[in-house]
Amino acid sequence: MHLAYPAVLAVLLFCTGLYGVLARRNAILVLMSVELMLNAVNLNLVAFDVWLRDALHAGQALTLFTIAIAAAEIGIGLAIVLAVYRNRGSSDVDRLRDTAETDDAETLPDDADAARDSPADQATAPAGKAKKAEATA
Repeated sequence: MHLAYPAVLAVLLFCTGLYGVLARRNAILVLMSVELMLNAVNLNLVAFDVWLRDALHAGQALTLFTIAIAAAEIGIGLAIVLAVYRNRGSSDVDRLRDTAETDDAETLPDDADAARDSPADQATAPAGKAKKAEATA
């Protein structure tokens, strides 16, 4: 068996998975793309194991470990996706950035906002509040 055939197939699978990870917004499709990339690696491991005629079949043994890790990754990943979908109503990867915690140093206290304003802004602020009160009355 030529090594080129499974290697080219593995490259095509890996590139398809990489495109899926980079281009998709749905978290489930991203997980499926990662699984496709892992299967490309598994194909390479088995192909090189057969090509090198390893007596211990280390490539095939490593493939079994990779399959077990991929199954655990998919199980945990789907649990996280389902939890996010229940809380957010969408499994869009771009909307997951909203769940990130913000640092307290990024938010300015109210006193800092007032100190940051120029004196001209502070002088016109009471006049603006008075106009707003007149408009609502």
